[in-house]
Amino acid sequence: MSSSANDSNFFLLHRIIRYVTGLAAVSFFSEIRVIGGENVPQTGPVIITATHHNMMLDPVILSSTFPNQRILHYWSKASLFANPIIRQVLLSTGNIPVDRKSNDRQVLFRGTFEALSKNYAVALFPEGTSYTEPRIMQIKDGAAWAALEYAKYAQENPGIQEVKIVPAAIVYTNKSKYRSSVIVEFGQPISIDPYKEKFFSDIEGAPRAAAKQLSRDIETELTKRTVNAPDWDTLYAARMARDILWQKENLINLDDFVAISQTLVDLFSTVDVTPNFNSARHRLLEYYSLLQTTNLTNSILSTLPLPRDLDPHKPVALPSRLLTLLLFVRDTCSSLVHLPFFLFPLVVHMPVYVMGRFGAHLVEDEEETQAQNKVAFGLFSLFLIYSASFFFLWALFWYTPIGAIIAAAMVYMFAIYHNRMITGNYEAARRFITAWRILIGVWAPKRWDLSVTALSPYTTPSIPKENPWVEKPKSNPMSTPSISSNNSCTSINIDTSEACTPLGTPLNSIPANVSVLPPDPTVVLPREEEPPATVKAASLPHSRRRPPTRRIMRHVLRARIEAVKALAVFFDQLERADRRYKTSESSSSIVGLKVETDMSDGWRYATEVVSFLRKRGAKIPSVSGGGQKEEDLEDWALTSDAEGESGTSFDETS
Repeated sequence: MSSSANDSNFFLLHRIIRYVTGLAAVSFFSEIRVIGGENVPQTGPVIITATHHNMMLDPVILSSTFPNQRILHYWSKASLFANPIIRQVLLSTGNIPVDRKSNDRQVLFRGTFEALSKNYAVALFPEGTSYTEPRIMQIKDGAAWAALEYAKYAQENPGIQEVKIVPAAIVYTNKSKYRSSVIVEFGQPISIDPYKEKFFSDIEGAPRAAAKQLSRDIETELTKRTVNAPDWDTLYAARMARDILWQKENLINLDDFVAISQTLVDLFSTVDVTPNFNSARHRLLEYYSLLQTTNLTNSILSTLPLPRDLDPHKPVALPSRLLTLLLFVRDTCSSLVHLPFFLFPLVVHMPVYVMGRFGAHLVEDEEETQAQNKVAFGLFSLFLIYSASFFFLWALFWYTPIGAIIAAAMVYMFAIYHNRMITGNYEAARRFITAWRILIGVWAPKRWDLSVTALSPYTTPSIPKENPWVEKPKSNPMSTPSISSNNSCTSINIDTSEACTPLGTPLNSIPANVSVLPPDPTVVLPREEEPPATVKAASLPHSRRRPPTRRIMRHVLRARIEAVKALAVFFDQLERADRRYKTSESSSSIVGLKVETDMSDGWRYATEVVSFLRKRGAKIPSVSGGGQKEEDLEDWALTSDAEGESGTSFDETS
């Protein structure tokens, strides 16, 4: 039975808002994948505890994808309900009044009790605020208290059904990027029965202990279904590795996205998993940072083939000028072929793109707000454009009733046509722009390249601005010895014996015998006095000015090849050693690997992880043994009569 069947209120305004914002979300994201919808009860009272990392888009995504089209009811301040008109609007949208000033929880949750007693579904965000961090930072106790207090309310009022808690993880492949994807995973319902005895106990502190335990269990369920890293460097290195292993963004099955991402995070959280761990992580972070700086992606650069020889003992060779010219011609022709079919929708929707970009620019230091502004500004522009288009077409039909139907149908079909065409044309436009930038970068004289000193600020990833409302723990149980990329040096806070490795140093010159033992998993490390490099980078402007393409593109191309080489060596050593290592106890990688192994939870062999990744489509680069002849690279090496050289290596960078 749906919520509307139990009450005369049809929540019309909520349904209208859900439909309109759902269409906007579908237009912004290329795919919204729902996993575990069968875990959500079709009837009865339920509390949904969802992650909250993308501002107002989280309730939009949650409401529009919630199984069985049940209405979700969200908390609102009780003071907003004082005005009779606003009260009706809030009630019609499904909001529940919460008197936050009351110390009596029965009064505090009175609106929630009324909604649950009518078998409604109540949605809460137990993190308390939207934020951007490499892991779940906090789970507050409000959801647990509401559920347990309702259990007491149900005991005092016979005939009321027991409430269940359903964890909901909302994971974005790139939460601020247009045409990215979203995964919404609902976990198994959590029963309140195991916590009742302690909560109903008269022992001092027992109710609070029960609420804390329930909150921890909710956090565990959410952590299992999200990607959690001990620090930003680890998360960025894992992301870069994932993007290299799956060159195209749409090649990863979204059902496996969290498990794959967490598996890579676990790998790059184990500092001694391979001898070249430090250099591999260093190369990945450099490449990731340069992509950040240039607003490029590895998926787009993958249209440029890698050299046939990935021998780490050989210097990096750049693509020939002829090859870059051919790529530019190819991508230009590809864009021009599709453009006539998309030119008119492009012109009509141009204000939407411009306004969305403007909205994101207003909050460029708040990643969790950018997508919200893009959707909101774009939706407002779209409303104006489609309204004007409808009345223009209606006028052509002399404002007749049948003309209104035809005009509305034409506008609707036009919107569908645009959404069907946008992804392919958007990617074609990005490839064209990237090909043009590569052409400029490779054809420009080498003396225009940034020097190593000038390049160093762009080789450290920038991190999102901290949210002041997030209560960071004084100690981090997920923490591992911090490895950070400081300009062009890789440093380890418990072993600084490894020398600096400037951009361009061949991998074979980097020490590979550094041995760093991971901490005992039962030991909680104290908060580091010296923050990682990415934290230091936070003091710099979040939005770094992009250097000219002609000065940085060669560095990007070299960093790409070095990152692929380092990753190839990393996986080669991983398979050769096949050592056993500890993974996150509640990570999704364990969930993904559990069906493929009989080992105890939390421990995996490296070969199992590699097999897990390959079965899900990872294209792991292989290390060339140097068996190819030098002339095999002639079609790739950078040649120029003006420069008079047949190849350019990292250590030759001026």
